[in-house]
Amino acid sequence: MLVFAHRGACWEIPENTLAAFRRAIELGADYVELDVQTSRDGELVVVHDPCRQDRAELGPDVPTLDEVIEECKGRIGLAVEIKRPDLYRRHLLTRRTLDTIAAHDLDPDSLFVLSFSARAIAQVRAQRPDLRTIQHVEYVPIRRAAELDAWGVGFKDELVTPRGLRLAESLGLETTVYTVNQPDRMLELAELNITGIFSDRPDLVREVLARRSSPEPVRSRSGTRR
Repeated sequence: MLVFAHRGACWEIPENTLAAFRRAIELGADYVELDVQTSRDGELVVVHDPCRQDRAELGPDVPTLDEVIEECKGRIGLAVEIKRPDLYRRHLLTRRTLDTIAAHDLDPDSLFVLSFSARAIAQVRAQRPDLRTIQHVEYVPIRRAAELDAWGVGFKDELVTPRGLRLAESLGLETTVYTVNQPDRMLELAELNITGIFSDRPDLVREVLARRSSPEPVRSRSGTRR
């Protein structure tokens, strides 16, 4: 099962920062998931919340997409989520994200492109059919993801059901679930043979998977999320 470090190892370190991505590499995740959108003045920045500021106003802890790729290239795979492509349509977020990926000459096997936007996924499929895409299906029907020829779907953990998983699989779609941080739930999903888990705690996912055949229960680590 693929382990996606959700916004980096953000259980320990502030999300979508270079430090969080470096920590995810140390913890053995397969991919780091990151949110890319445009700043108000058109820079491709890696941040989750709506970006209504110019790049200079965001501060040094918000990296650019170029900086994240340089940090991760050859060290870990990238799961790039196209975030809010309609916020500043003039900045052409999806096209420019794909152009940036191409400029870095990344191996397609080291990449996923994700989005809640079916329009963004359709554009990725048209511009870069060699890239694997994941259509999040909180707002988009599973059948629509199949029509887009997505590689897979992303289910919100609270909404995933065995019926939904079966439908996705029957349509030839791989299945991923976000965002899973509790060990018992990780184990339940592993037993359902999903393809990948997005987690703020990639090291804990690795531990659960490694101990899956052990009769001893997996215990959650103590401590408060930071």
